[in-house]
Amino acid sequence: MILFTDTLKSQLTSSYFKDKKWERRGKVYEGFGINLFRKFLVLIGWEKLTRKTNPIENNTKSLMNLYYQTKKSELDHLIILLIVLGFNVFVAFKFGVVKSLWLLLLNVLLHLYPIFLQRYNRPRIERAINLSTRK
Repeated sequence: MILFTDTLKSQLTSSYFKDKKWERRGKVYEGFGINLFRKFLVLIGWEKLTRKTNPIENNTKSLMNLYYQTKKSELDHLIILLIVLGFNVFVAFKFGVVKSLWLLLLNVLLHLYPIFLQRYNRPRIERAINLSTRK
């Protein structure tokens, strides 16, 4: 999926990526336990791994790149989430709902929560960009 979105070369300017009023500046995601998910990612070393390949420097250009990467990552996870959800529905009909639950659980953990995380982080990154451009 990453190859697809890398090839796409879009700036991802759709209004879909804008912070929505109902997200309440991330409070919705905090209610879904996004901070626990963030701690889990640090615990398993994911944060360290991603920072090694995409380091964040203390400048506006780096923040703008990170902002774009959140959109790209969200799109990647959204596409995969929808594909796996299709398989999930198929498995539920073919083999029963109980046998499809593991697929649903993995889809939520591996794709829905990463989408939540990108949507949670992006407004904060945007505020940091705005602060850094005011200097």
